[in-house]
Amino acid sequence: MIDGAIPYLRCPVCREPLAREERALRCARRHSFDMAKQGYADLSAGRLPHSGDTAPMVADRSAFLGAGHYDFIAAALAGHHTDGLVLDAGTGTGDYLARFLDASPSAVGLGLDVSKPALRRAARAHERAAAVLTDLWRPLPVADGVASVILNVFAPRNGAEFHRVLRPDGVLLVVTPAADHLAELIAEHGLISVDPDKAARVSGSLGAHFSPVSTITLRRTLKLDVTETRTLIGMTPSARHVDISDLSGGATVTAAVDLTVYR
Repeated sequence: MIDGAIPYLRCPVCREPLAREERALRCARRHSFDMAKQGYADLSAGRLPHSGDTAPMVADRSAFLGAGHYDFIAAALAGHHTDGLVLDAGTGTGDYLARFLDASPSAVGLGLDVSKPALRRAARAHERAAAVLTDLWRPLPVADGVASVILNVFAPRNGAEFHRVLRPDGVLLVVTPAADHLAELIAEHGLISVDPDKAARVSGSLGAHFSPVSTITLRRTLKLDVTETRTLIGMTPSARHVDISDLSGGATVTAAVDLTVYR
């Protein structure tokens, strides 16, 4: 629900606090932002250079996460429980945020994403989670120093803005693919591979504002049937250019990610 997150939101035009007026959010200067009938608020101010994940990609992600294949990632994140605001930057379907809130019964969640199909699901992911349409590369429509935890799972990283909205005692939890993540599917189907300079790029985007505290690698072997394999490929960026129409069998796949805690 959007109401619990409104005190933490700011007008994307003038940075004033927002208040709800029926199906809109407005600031004291009368800048007005619509709420979609599905429950998410549009705080993009009309400035979206891209549209994010498509409806089919979102549907595949929802099915794959709903089947529990990445529960080990969600559980590791949820172990960093809090009683404050949990900001999920690049929330997607809101599954990771929902799991985090289940483990933190006093926390409030705010999921940000650029994909409208994803936000339609994220707005319903948890009763204490709000969903907002915005571009993570731009100034976030969030007040200074209000988040106790920021989640960033397979999503863009805006180090300067994360630093601005995070409390001084807060933590940033970043999940990125490890070198062997989905290696079997990459080899067989030509999926986009993990950038060998990924760690350096992550450090470069955050290093001016954050210091890493710890990194753990989480790894599972997934035995997937043909439908689950097709769904996994469909939820990745490779879905845009890989033809899986002739996929006829399941796969044994390595799921491996690095979870880094930053302060």
